Amino acid sequence: MAVPFPSAPTPLAPLTRRERVVLSNLSEDVTLEQIASKLFVTRNTVKSQVRSLYRKLGVSTRAEAVAWARAAGLR
Repeated sequence: MAVPFPSAPTPLAPLTRRERVVLSNLSEDVTLEQIASKLFVTRNTVKSQVRSLYRKLGVSTRAEAVAWARAAGLR
C-alpha cells in the first residue's frame, strides 16, 4: 500500500511578494532591525509584515514560519 506524499503547506491567504521576502529573511540569524535596514523600511513596517505573515501561515513563532517555508520549498 502506497503512503501518500504530504503536499506542501498552503497559506490561509496568498502571500505578497514583500511577505515572501520577509519570510526568506526570517530564516537567517538576523534581527527585525537588520531586516528593516536591508529592505530600506522601518522596524515597525517589518514587524507588521511579520504579523500578517504569521496570520496567513497560521503560525505564531519565527521557528514555525521558517519550518513552514522549508516544508513549502521556499527556503
